[in-house]
Amino acid sequence: MPFMSVLLRRQTALGALFTGLLAGSLSGSLAASPVPVAEDRVTASSFADWQRDFRGRALAEGISADLFDRTFTGVQPDPAVLRADQSQPEFTRPVWAYLDTAISPQRLATGRQLLSSHASTLEAIEQHYGVDRHVLVAIWGLESNFGGNMGDRQVVRSLATLAHAGRRPDFAHTQLLAALTILQQGDTSPDAMLGSWAGAMGQTQFIPTTYLSHAVDFDGNGKRDIWNSPADALASAANYLSSSRWQTGQPWGFEVHLPDAFDYTLADTSIRKPVSEWRQLGLLDAKQSALSDHLDSQQASLLLPAGHRGPAFLVLANFRSILQYNNSTSYALAIGLMASQLKGQDTVIGSWPTDDEPLSRSQRLELQERLQAGGFEPGGIDGIIGANTRQAIRRLQVSLGWPADGYPTLALLEKLRQ
Repeated sequence: MPFMSVLLRRQTALGALFTGLLAGSLSGSLAASPVPVAEDRVTASSFADWQRDFRGRALAEGISADLFDRTFTGVQPDPAVLRADQSQPEFTRPVWAYLDTAISPQRLATGRQLLSSHASTLEAIEQHYGVDRHVLVAIWGLESNFGGNMGDRQVVRSLATLAHAGRRPDFAHTQLLAALTILQQGDTSPDAMLGSWAGAMGQTQFIPTTYLSHAVDFDGNGKRDIWNSPADALASAANYLSSSRWQTGQPWGFEVHLPDAFDYTLADTSIRKPVSEWRQLGLLDAKQSALSDHLDSQQASLLLPAGHRGPAFLVLANFRSILQYNNSTSYALAIGLMASQLKGQDTVIGSWPTDDEPLSRSQRLELQERLQAGGFEPGGIDGIIGANTRQAIRRLQVSLGWPADGYPTLALLEKLRQ
């Protein structure tokens, strides 16, 4: 599952890979192109030294010696976690393929079933936090397949492995201390604290610091149990979205139709305009009727997840709240579209450019290198198509007289190769 909240606010390298462009995956793959890890970083002796130092830090932070020693009995580094942490997948799925998987007919059917069977709980959560129940069920479905796939790795072992020899040891240390605090508070046990290789936990895949700040005991049994209690898990997600400025009663966004000769430089999630201004620019709804005026004062951004050849969406404040949960526009779009379909609304009307496959990682690196060599200033060569690279692509597209949507394509790369 994707990193949540703090991880995705502060460690956005993975999320930025997809933002506004490429389809996201819901988790890192344990089998994806691993980068070799130095042997001297993962030996038993080096881990023992690290554990001894970390024990002192944990005790200084208020973790009891007895809890620490019981929790770490028999804990050794997990090589599969290190492989996952070091992996850099060469290929990503296009956004339309990601959406097809994320919003499958089976997942929609299960979501509708659960909306009915958990109606009273969802009603209570919606009344308390003001967050749309359909969005919560969509998050439940994408994060853990409604609790069916929460991850089977011991969170303490995974985080200890990452704190000892991972790419972001400081972040892993913080999460590991938070995990020990959760254990000390008695909400769960070390054996029951299971999650993904990166430490995301439960039916809503919270990392430990997010759990400490936003998990709630909604079923009233005295424990914040996001593993076994759907009520606690869903209410915790609602609490998180509410704290991320969720706007009660407002949609996440909607599909739109763009006029001919549209200025595609405006298609950037950093640009926000009232819906009334987008109407004045000629935007229509997906069925090419006039935009309703009931959202006129809402600040919206134009999202083109597959460039100017694909569907277009106006996204509002609640879309940005979902991005706080997982900083991937593909993920946030999947949540919004699934929630809409759970309400019985239309699927996407616009056509996806299925003949336009996303660039591989090596091609993205080459694109950045050639943009840099051409003086278009992509802001770094890391294979991540972030805001700076998108602006560089726009500058190149403008110079070529192409629609300046900031979307990387093979045609653009081939033009640079010339």
